[in-house]
Amino acid sequence: MRQTNERTDFLHQCDANGAASFLPMYRESDGKPLRTMPFPACREKACHPTVTKPRRGDSIIAGGVNPRKEGLPLFFKPRRGDRMRFFLQAACYLFLAFCFVVPTGCRPKSQTPVTVDSGHRQVMGTFARIVAVAETERQGRDAIDAAFEKIDAIEQCMSDYDPDSLLSKVNQQAFEAPVPVTDELLAVLCASMECSCISGGAFDITVGPVVRLWRQAKKTGVPPTPEQLEQARQAVGCGNLFIDAEDKTVRFAREGMFLDLGGIGKGYAVDRAIEILQTAGLKGGMVDIGGNLRCFGTPANSVAHWLIGLQDPAKDENILLKLKMDGRAVATSGDYRRFVIIDSQKHSHIINPATADSAQSLSSVTIIAPTAMAADALSTTVSVMGDQKGMALIESITDVEAILIPHSEKPSFEKTTGAEQYIQTN
Repeated sequence: MRQTNERTDFLHQCDANGAASFLPMYRESDGKPLRTMPFPACREKACHPTVTKPRRGDSIIAGGVNPRKEGLPLFFKPRRGDRMRFFLQAACYLFLAFCFVVPTGCRPKSQTPVTVDSGHRQVMGTFARIVAVAETERQGRDAIDAAFEKIDAIEQCMSDYDPDSLLSKVNQQAFEAPVPVTDELLAVLCASMECSCISGGAFDITVGPVVRLWRQAKKTGVPPTPEQLEQARQAVGCGNLFIDAEDKTVRFAREGMFLDLGGIGKGYAVDRAIEILQTAGLKGGMVDIGGNLRCFGTPANSVAHWLIGLQDPAKDENILLKLKMDGRAVATSGDYRRFVIIDSQKHSHIINPATADSAQSLSSVTIIAPTAMAADALSTTVSVMGDQKGMALIESITDVEAILIPHSEKPSFEKTTGAEQYIQTN
């Protein structure tokens, strides 16, 4: 019996671990992350039976006759008594040969990709949506369900609203003793520290004590007093946060510290969800969590690009421009959607650690970056820094662009030098 093996190896490229240059713990050393997904080798066996000349009394069996004898061609002339059985067997061989040797024009064509849309679901205090471009609807649905499971797991770990989350455990116990954390939480904390360093403290996850005061003010309608804000500010500062990457522990140097990952956690969840979709072998996909989006592959129906609309801060129904997002992430922060009016003054959800008040210099900040975590953190950072310092920071970071909309009666744009390449012109 002669056997031929045919093997095909597959590589699945995944850029979910890529990041902007300021997040070294979140990218591969060569800057080009490649995840290889070993699939079982495709093996086809072509068996060629040896048929031997029968003796009187021998009967023909599947795969040949009495294998003790010397081989002869398949279509030998059998004895008269076995002729009918021989013709039936020959007909079976011809039928099987026809099944396996199909003309190219008769082979079934590959299926047209289908688009599966999750619709909007509430997660991480906002709404999320996942679109999957798959070979079948079942493949798309399964991938979407797995991605949402990952998002839910990240929320259970990193939510400061959930008293049972790992982040809440850190906030409750890290001043007393180092608290062990998971690899995922450690990665987000280290990335947050990097962003705080390059922004001069404009991005600061230790701003939690101030955020909690404004959350309470939103409920009561009474703003915090200057004394309350000053006391809360005493516990703010990344210099009081100690992370041991080797032991994977977190410790606070000052009592009353409180970590808030609202400016980076959603972006991280988007990246992990994209990784799930890619691992599932989808042809393309998009994940959106509260304005933090990331796409890969291409949309279905022969559409050339993923198109993301940039809303008018003054009128949600107006789309100011469309962005081409192919293998990129985009995040928009602003004071036009999440805010509260207290004593006739508007306060957004983005807090400036230096003033202990909301950031108010820009109406909208859109960041385009390789990963959603980078885009999420930098959109918050630029909102705090303002247009001049914020634009200067983005221009200094490789492969990151920004589109800013200042407060004005008519929308106007401020763009980094490379942002134009992502804007759809027709």
